[in-house]
Amino acid sequence: MTALRERRDELRDRIMNSGAVERQRSLGKLSARQRLEALLDEGTFLEFDMYRRRPGAPGDPAAQGPHTDGVIAGFGSIEGRQVCVYAQDFSIAGGSLGEAHAAKIHKVMDLALSTGSPIIGLNDSGGARIQEGVMALNGYGGIFRRQVQASGVVPQISVVLGPCAGGAAYSPALADFTFMVRDIAKMYLTGPDVVAAVSGEQVSHEQLGGARVHGELSGVATFVSDDEQSCLEDVRYLVSMLPRNNLEQPPRLAPRGAATDSRPALAGIVPSASNKPYDMRQVIAEVVDDGAYLEVHEGWAPNVVCALARIDGDVVGLVGNQPTSSAGVLDTVASQKAARFVRFCDAFNIALVTLVDVPGFLPGTEQEHGGAIRHGAKLMYAYCEASVPRVQVIVRKAYGGAYIVMDSRSIGTDISLAWPTNEIAVMGADGAVNIIHRKQMAAADDPEALREQLVGRYKDELMHSYYAAERGLVDEVIDPAQTRAVVARSLALLRDKHRPVPQRKHGNIPL
Repeated sequence: MTALRERRDELRDRIMNSGAVERQRSLGKLSARQRLEALLDEGTFLEFDMYRRRPGAPGDPAAQGPHTDGVIAGFGSIEGRQVCVYAQDFSIAGGSLGEAHAAKIHKVMDLALSTGSPIIGLNDSGGARIQEGVMALNGYGGIFRRQVQASGVVPQISVVLGPCAGGAAYSPALADFTFMVRDIAKMYLTGPDVVAAVSGEQVSHEQLGGARVHGELSGVATFVSDDEQSCLEDVRYLVSMLPRNNLEQPPRLAPRGAATDSRPALAGIVPSASNKPYDMRQVIAEVVDDGAYLEVHEGWAPNVVCALARIDGDVVGLVGNQPTSSAGVLDTVASQKAARFVRFCDAFNIALVTLVDVPGFLPGTEQEHGGAIRHGAKLMYAYCEASVPRVQVIVRKAYGGAYIVMDSRSIGTDISLAWPTNEIAVMGADGAVNIIHRKQMAAADDPEALREQLVGRYKDELMHSYYAAERGLVDEVIDPAQTRAVVARSLALLRDKHRPVPQRKHGNIPL
């Protein structure tokens, strides 16, 4: 027995210390095992299939591949909560995916789904193992199918810590959240050489698929980090706010006295003049516990802010228009960003708080031809479908169709609140008067004086702070200082909300 144990320990030690770890370090990268150590609670990782390897040709055992086959898979915990993980090992065959490599990932994904545990994949791979031909592609297909099966059932997090090319790039795209690290993460379907051969365009790996590209332009990267250590710490923080699966509630912390918490600073953040900008993040910081929130897609579609935070210890998802970016207008990408976030929150029992200050949808041929109607409908669909507690706060202006899709009473918000600065209308007073009284002003001796008079009358009659409240579309006009308290009390009331869903296979969201 002693000899067998020594042989086992020797083999395990050889496997765990194999790979070009020094080369990883020279590239500014941690090894796959170091990444798992940084991600998981100390001593909790249990590895599966350490001895798995690609079989050699019959009668030629020397042709066998290395143990692990370039991926480390198993389960562990983050802040005491169980997660299933895999980490591709670039130091072994470039982390390329073959049949055995894929089978290990399939196994851990199946385990995650059967146990209701989040799935975290650390991607660092050169792509499909060409030597294994179609079996490598079949392996990717198995991963994607399992991701779709797990969608909305368990949280899926993809972390790109090196190359992620070809078909492999679809895995981060299917995940709920994707992290990328600047300078070392690269993700694209076809690399620079293929792009040059097909189009003649010369482009670097970074320009084609670096973290900035996907964090600011494509929207594939949810979070962009400066280094691996901070990236993995952010993954841990994200997991700490998510339920393990769709049948559980997000982890609650002790109440923070939010129900009686007055925040007078809120009144000074938002200018009463509807055309003056301010940072919606400052409003969010005053409403949430300790001013702490995790912003999603910070660099992409900045005209809408999406964030996870806590209010009185409960996890909430916040969606808010951002007046410092394009005046907070909704456009195609902002609609997509917010819609996906709303659907994630609804899938995992996270209450929604919507902070509204929106002048409308961005006009223009580029937006219309780019599908502004279809993308705006995605956001409307997401809110209409959401069955979690929903609270709307109209901070300032809310015009036209954009008011409707920002979780208005008409599409099902549970509680609608408004500040005294609210302006809710089909459009701004200036534009409305120009349309309604165009002929009258054209015939006037002093068109500007008449216009000013008509604008004032329109505001007094149709845009005053209590117009929507008088018609039951706003439940209460609140003191801005009481926003945190009233939202907290509203969420407490809605905690046990239950809304039956219609019997159907699924809806047909306008993708």
